[in-house]
Amino acid sequence: MIIGGYQKLTLIDYPKKLATTVFTVGCSFRCPFCHNPELIEIKTYNTQTIAEKEFFDFLKKRKGKLEGVCITGGEPLIQPDIIDFIKKINKLGYSVKLDTNGTRPDVLKKIIDQKLVDYIAMDIKNSPKRYDVASGVKGDMQRIKLSVDMIMNSGVDYEFRTTVVPGIHTIRDFDAIAKWIKGAPAYYLQEYREIKILDPKLKKKTKGKKIDLDKIKKRIEKSFEKVGIRR
Repeated sequence: MIIGGYQKLTLIDYPKKLATTVFTVGCSFRCPFCHNPELIEIKTYNTQTIAEKEFFDFLKKRKGKLEGVCITGGEPLIQPDIIDFIKKINKLGYSVKLDTNGTRPDVLKKIIDQKLVDYIAMDIKNSPKRYDVASGVKGDMQRIKLSVDMIMNSGVDYEFRTTVVPGIHTIRDFDAIAKWIKGAPAYYLQEYREIKILDPKLKKKTKGKKIDLDKIKKRIEKSFEKVGIRR
């Protein structure tokens, strides 16, 4: 398992639980607005990685104080030993939240079938017809859609979320997204922050542009049990 680091305590990454967040290295997407660009390329990752032993020693010490572990990235499901990694966390008695971009429905199915996670958060990058604009790669939408369907029918608590980027997203994109994932219990609109991003050229597209998250929320909220805004 290639671990880029971990946040010892988070009150926001795992709903209703005191948790730690562990970051895996490597991603199947190249979203220009990615706020963890240092975690994308495994080959070029030049920050010292965290040994699994260190991470699990930390979890053992925090038993009874922390409730859950949020596994994020990068994209955790491209890690060849992700299932064994989750099982080790399960054995310590922690609840597990998995963040994913949906590109590995084959691995996701095994995780769901084996009941290894308690919560799934999937990033919806854009409307299906404009997905590549946000993901930065020519992706396989069938795999993405399969992951969405699998999550919605899994019986596992879940949420979908989209980082809303001026210059990449339009209001109409969210009409299409709402139609696609209609009925989800929770959909979150995440405000784009231009602090640290993968592609500096994106700043030219976003400069002087705004997109109203409250307007989007009002427009689509009938399609979901809850639409939230994360600023």
